[in-house]
This record gives sequence, C-alpha cells and structure tokens, in this order.
Amino acid sequence: MTFSQYGQEVRGEIDAALRSYTDFGEGCPKRLAEAIRHSLLAPGKRMRPILVLMACEACGFDRERAMPAACAVEMVHTYSLIHDDLPAMDDDDLRRGRPSCHAKFGEANAILAGDALLAQSFEVIAREVNPPEVAARCCAELGRAAGATQLVGGQADDLAAQFSTGEISELEYIHARKTGMLIRVSLRLGGLIAQSSDEHLAALNSYGLNVGLAFQITDDLLDLKGDEQSMGKRIGKDSDRGKLTFPSVLGVEESKQQAEQLIDEACLAVACFGERASGLEALARFILERNQ
Repeated sequence: MTFSQYGQEVRGEIDAALRSYTDFGEGCPKRLAEAIRHSLLAPGKRMRPILVLMACEACGFDRERAMPAACAVEMVHTYSLIHDDLPAMDDDDLRRGRPSCHAKFGEANAILAGDALLAQSFEVIAREVNPPEVAARCCAELGRAAGATQLVGGQADDLAAQFSTGEISELEYIHARKTGMLIRVSLRLGGLIAQSSDEHLAALNSYGLNVGLAFQITDDLLDLKGDEQSMGKRIGKDSDRGKLTFPSVLGVEESKQQAEQLIDEACLAVACFGERASGLEALARFILERNQ
C-alpha cells in the first residue's frame, strides 16, 4: 500500500476524531471555536498523526488505540503553524490553501486559538490514553518535544539565524528540533501506546530523525520550485527573505542527494519491524516525491 492510499484510508478517521475533540459546546466563545476549527480541520496530509498510527501498527497494536495521541500531535502541530504564521514570526497570510488564522480572525484570536489547541492536546492524552502511566509518559514526551529546547527553541534559533551564512551543522540542529522533533515524538507516542521495547523505540526515533531532516530539505526545495496552488502556501518567501535553508547552504543538487540518503537510512532503521514497516517505508519514499 502506498502512503497516499493509506492516507485516504485513515484521514477521514483522523478528521472525524479532530471534529469530535473540538466540539466545545457553549462554553467556548463562538469566534474562538471557529478560529480553532478553521486551522485544525483545514485540508492537509495529516502526516504526523498518521505517523503515530503507523508506529503503533508497526509495533503490533491496532491503530485505534493511538488515535487520541494522533489527534493531540496534530493539535500541537496546528498550534505551531498558527503562531509561526503571525506577523511577528514568519508573517504568512496563506496556510493549507486558505487564509491563515490571523489573516481571517485577527492576531488576538489566532494567538488564543493556538493556546487552546496546545492545552487541548494534553487534555486529550490524559483523558483518553490508557493505562494512566502510558498517558503520563506520552504527556511528558510531547511536552518536551513542543517546549523550549525543541520545537519552540528551534523556531527561536531559526528566527535568529535569518540572513546568516550559516553552517550545515547549525541548520541541522535547528530543524532536528523545529521540524524533526514533532515527527520523532509522533513515532515515539505510537510506540509507547503499543508498549514496545526500548529497541523498537530507538528504531522509531532513528527513523524519525532521518525523515524529519529529509522532510525539511524537500520543504526548502519546494520553496524554490514548488507550485503555490499545490503547496497551499506562499512559495519563494524563504529565499526572498534570505532565510537560512538547505539549498542556500548545500545547493540544490547536494540537497536532493542528502534527502535521498536520509530516506535510505530511515528505511534501514525500521527494518527490524519486518513487513509491519511497509507503511513507514512508503511514507519515507513519499517525502522525496511530494509536491506539497
């Protein structure tokens, strides 16, 4: 099965769960609820929640067990996109083919929508994941991945590195946290829910590290040559602003080669799962082929 086929099969399940978790009722102000659902339910690949489900299946458990954690990861990812798009950050007015949250609902509502999604992610895991000790570990790992040393710290360093010449080691360090850590924790959450061995968790972590960097490299390449309609966001902004990217440091061809090598290493990392790794391998190969 290809990643596109798997995605078609499970994306509806993920979206239905996300709608359920953001049915706040009368307690949430209407405008805030609209802002949350505008961003969270926007069309997307759902790659990170799919990674949670695939990792759980690779470890021998049914994916339904991991759905709450999958939704929590998508909430954290969407919160980060809402805040990244703000004028004080990347200043983007288009996301997933529709106006970014602040462009449609204003900066204040966008900030609050992101805040609410971050809080909701931990509530969902704490309430829905069992046994409780697994839920606690999932909360701890997701909290670290989204925090000051990882996702948020990587974004801070990315902003600070704009217009610098940069070294490849600096760029990899930024994106192993800003982009890669949420991918890695997605895989680890699936493994934790399946109560897998330390060996299998390490394999998932290695796969995630390589896939995360490959994903960022292809993202940087698409910013140079991608199609805006397919991407659902503005292209060329990073290069126009002199932002530090893999093509600006390595060049286009070497960046492509680096991405291919990382994907090969990712697939090798999950060979220990045997046939159950087929979904993860398909997703890794998809990253090299994607146009959005």
